[in-house]
Amino acid sequence: MEHPVLDAADIQAAPKVLLHDHLDGGLRPATIVDLAAAVGHELPATDPAELATWFAEAADSGSLERYLETFAHTVGVMQTADALTRVARECVEDLAADGVVYAEIRYAPELHVEAGLGLDEVVAAVQQGFEEGMAAAGGRITVRHLLTAMRQAASGMEIAGLAIQWRDRGVVGFDIAGPEAGYPPTRFIDAFEYLQRENSHFTIHAGEGFGLPSIWEAVQWCGADRLGHGVRIVDDIAVAEDGTAKLGRLASYVRDKRIPLEMCPSSNVQTGAAPSIAEHPIKLLASLRFRVTVNTDNRLMSGTSLSKEFGLLNVTFGYGWREMEWLTVNAMKSAFIPYDERYRLITETIKPWYAERLV
Repeated sequence: MEHPVLDAADIQAAPKVLLHDHLDGGLRPATIVDLAAAVGHELPATDPAELATWFAEAADSGSLERYLETFAHTVGVMQTADALTRVARECVEDLAADGVVYAEIRYAPELHVEAGLGLDEVVAAVQQGFEEGMAAAGGRITVRHLLTAMRQAASGMEIAGLAIQWRDRGVVGFDIAGPEAGYPPTRFIDAFEYLQRENSHFTIHAGEGFGLPSIWEAVQWCGADRLGHGVRIVDDIAVAEDGTAKLGRLASYVRDKRIPLEMCPSSNVQTGAAPSIAEHPIKLLASLRFRVTVNTDNRLMSGTSLSKEFGLLNVTFGYGWREMEWLTVNAMKSAFIPYDERYRLITETIKPWYAERLV
């Protein structure tokens, strides 16, 4: 059945919410060229358009090594306070231009200390950039940090402590990222238990590069508030020929507890977590009313924006304004800011805009 294709400009104008976006995965190519020249970092290309093409091809190569190499070039130029502030400010500007009204941006402070910055100085530089970007946007967007600890490192408690120190100054939560296989979330159990005692929030990358055991540990051992990706939860769902679905106990628990899934369709296809957009589990999970949210992951590497992700879902699955509103409200409900702030954005910004298009 034919379904209406939404206008790209209308999708861009729609208020949107972004929960899973990496600061070091969303730089402007021209900014990378500028910052690299300033510190003598060698790039595969110095023309911004050529560099953008290189990032897209490297990310699409199917080689994890080549995909990870892309971050060596973004993190490599994000080692000074001025660079971090600029990248953070431009991130906010780009999201505001894309119609995002609330975003949680994640990054690993431990990756930005190679030139002598302290962890506290890293967060302060990013916060300054966020504040400058929000001021320039005239109140159209709210941006908060998620501080990430790398799974293959051993700095979980230190980064968790940093998140608590900064939690009333822009940081709203904690995350772990990096290779899932061989680095289960339980390696950070002390950090997660500490955050729970401090009444803090955290999300865990799980069910992207590894299957159900990663999700089970993240939820049942670590107590994750949200799941970064969570794509492989479909491995616990059996779909019969007539289309009926039977949920396993873990999938049922995740759905029953309304644990949000931070799904990133384009990125999931790039990393092999999903074979294609058409075969992405987001359609099944949304139809089963899991707490699905739509995200970008790495806007530079995936050559994407939140508007583009919704455009793909519109063209592929026929998602219109009603589905887009549902996914956006899901994300706003799942944000780590206080309830009254979430409620205000839903009732004063998000729902009124969609209501005009659903009459």
